[in-house]
Amino acid sequence: MAEKIELNLISGRTIMQGVTMEGGKEKPAYRDACGIIELDPEDLKKLGIWHGTSVRVASQYGWVIVKAIKATQGPHPGLGWIPMGPWANRVIDPNTYSMGMPTFKGVPVTVEPAPDEKVLDSLAVLEEML
Repeated sequence: MAEKIELNLISGRTIMQGVTMEGGKEKPAYRDACGIIELDPEDLKKLGIWHGTSVRVASQYGWVIVKAIKATQGPHPGLGWIPMGPWANRVIDPNTYSMGMPTFKGVPVTVEPAPDEKVLDSLAVLEEML
């Protein structure tokens, strides 16, 4: 297993994020839809991990444990995608530049395997931020 890799992180809305949000943000389905990072297969190989392995994503703003999955689009080596939600909010720049929304694109992050860590549900992620 590689120690860590550096990526450019982006975030945004997904259909599953919206569907599961309507079902309840405290539900496991929401965690499973949003507590993920999509990685290019090359980046999964660099980390020496399989689809579904927990990883630690860290930026200058914070860190979070999410599941690494094979990217649904691409190829885009060097790019990670976390759907909008509490998991992404832990690592993106909180500055809204007076626009009311943070910048969800272009955040430098490091990703490292964390196979023994579990992805917290949304309420626990928010509680950790307090």
